[in-house]
Amino acid sequence: MASPLQIKIINHSGNPLPEYATSGSSGVDLKADLSEAIIISPMERVLIPTGIFLEIPQSYEGQVRTRSGMALKYGLICLNSPGTIDADYRGEVKVILVNLSTENQVIHPGDRIAQLVFAKVELIQWIETTQMSETARGEGGFGHTGKN
Repeated sequence: MASPLQIKIINHSGNPLPEYATSGSSGVDLKADLSEAIIISPMERVLIPTGIFLEIPQSYEGQVRTRSGMALKYGLICLNSPGTIDADYRGEVKVILVNLSTENQVIHPGDRIAQLVFAKVELIQWIETTQMSETARGEGGFGHTGKN
């Protein structure tokens, strides 16, 4: 088994370090670093601090994603999801939440607000051309294969 990816972290929050909820979890839970609860009105978006700073190794990224339970139960999702934390970013990790429900939603200090998954990034090199190879799909785009 490969050894886990090592990532340096500074934690200025009063929360414990982000951790996996279960042994099979793909992402660690990010928690709100708030001094008091905040209310998110319907269709309002807010930027929630986490109090953590990361040093992600080159060729990796952090992906901030919505927690499925928050989306289903409360209509709270991460905008720009997955949000990318680049390897050269050294600022505080913050989460953009939007309330898609019809009711006010409350975020309390220490609430789990998102999950963070780390992924390998492949750098590319462009090869300019004037022609592409043929495929069965061709230029078929959005919805071209039908509804079912």
